[in-house]
Amino acid sequence: MITVALVDDEPLFTAGLGMVIDAQPGMGVIWQAIDGADAIRQHRHSPPDILLLDIQMPGTDGLAATQQLVAESTPSRIIILTTFSADEYVLTAIEAGASGFLLKNTPPDHLIEAIRTVYRGDSVISPGPTKQLFATFRNRTGLNGPSSRSGSPAGDKLTVRERDVLALIAEGLTNSEICERLWLSMPTVKTHISNLLSKTHSRDRVQLVLYALRTGIATVRGQPM
Repeated sequence: MITVALVDDEPLFTAGLGMVIDAQPGMGVIWQAIDGADAIRQHRHSPPDILLLDIQMPGTDGLAATQQLVAESTPSRIIILTTFSADEYVLTAIEAGASGFLLKNTPPDHLIEAIRTVYRGDSVISPGPTKQLFATFRNRTGLNGPSSRSGSPAGDKLTVRERDVLALIAEGLTNSEICERLWLSMPTVKTHISNLLSKTHSRDRVQLVLYALRTGIATVRGQPM
């Protein structure tokens, strides 16, 4: 069973979300918390597979909780929940190790699928806000177009084909779409992605995208992920 924990300072929201999750086969909520500090305490006793964490809460917010849990080598995978389409806190949480973010108005079926996707080891980002999110990253780092850092030592450790795959990941292409675009088999694409994760010390696809932007291997082109 996929175990899930919910963290939000709005009890009605978590109660409704908990009912949706508990109604799914092979999935259940094991605890709920009202803020980051409460979540950290409960997590230490019973870490869930998936932690759905609100970013804005009084006291210890979602960003601080994410940073502390990742620092403690949490086995849980964290999905940030937010009402904002582009948020500096969300970006920082993803950089800290969250596996993605979803808007609170995400349809229930999409939310359930996102939980299953993250449980399988991938990452999720609400499609609509992705352009704004990575535009936030671009503005923070000053990347307003193709970067001269594309030939940086960080990028140079990748093979040409790995750079091709990484650029397509940054565009939001799925593994199947990458296979079609580069005329590669699925096992080959999966091997390249595994190598990319290892070489860049990334936890998931979201962090691979951030790596691609930092090194200039990819730029913000406006396509949703």
